[in-house]
Amino acid sequence: MTQRKERADALRNREAVLAAADELFARSQSPGGVSMDDIAAAAGVGKGTLFRRFGDRTGLIQAVVEQRIQSLRHAVEEGPAPLGPATPPAERVPALLDALLSFKLDNRHLTLALEETGSGSPYQAAHYAWWHRTLADTLQRTPGGLRDSSYAAHALLAATRADLVEHLVGQEQMAAEHMRAALAEFTAKIVGRT
Repeated sequence: MTQRKERADALRNREAVLAAADELFARSQSPGGVSMDDIAAAAGVGKGTLFRRFGDRTGLIQAVVEQRIQSLRHAVEEGPAPLGPATPPAERVPALLDALLSFKLDNRHLTLALEETGSGSPYQAAHYAWWHRTLADTLQRTPGGLRDSSYAAHALLAATRADLVEHLVGQEQMAAEHMRAALAEFTAKIVGRT
C-alpha cells in the first residue's frame, strides 16, 4: 500500500504551524503560557487545523521537537563516531549524553515545554523511552558492564532533564561549557573511564 502524498496546502499549513510554534516557544518566558490560539494566529491558520493535524498541544510540541532532533537521532541510529552504534560503548555513552545535553541547551524552552506535557511523568514519553533504551543498551555493552544498565541510564538521563538544565542556566547562571564538562566527568566515572 502506497502512502498518499500530502496536499501542498496541508504541507504549507503544517510547516507554518511548526515554525510559528517553534518561534513562540523560544520567545516565551513560560512555554506553558503559549496557547493553541496563539500558535494558530501566528501561523495564519484556524485552531481546528491545529487539532486535526496534531491532536492537542502535546502532539504539537512533540512534532516541533521531532523536527528539530531528527538529524541527531539519525546520527545516533546510523551515524559514525562518536554517536553511531559502531562506536565503542565507553566512548559512545558520554557522546550520547553530551549530544542530548547540547540539544537541550540549544532548545531550552522547547524541551522544557515537552517535558512538562502529558501525564506529568516524562518517563512515559516516547522520546524519553527511545533515549533510555539507546543509553541502557550501550551501557550494558561497556567493558565490565553494569549490573543494572536500565537504572544507570535513568540516573544519567536525569542529569539532562530540561527542568534541571533550565534551573542551572536560568537560576544558577551556569555556563553551558561548564555543565557539559561536569556531565562528562560524572559520566566517565560511571562508565569507568577515570
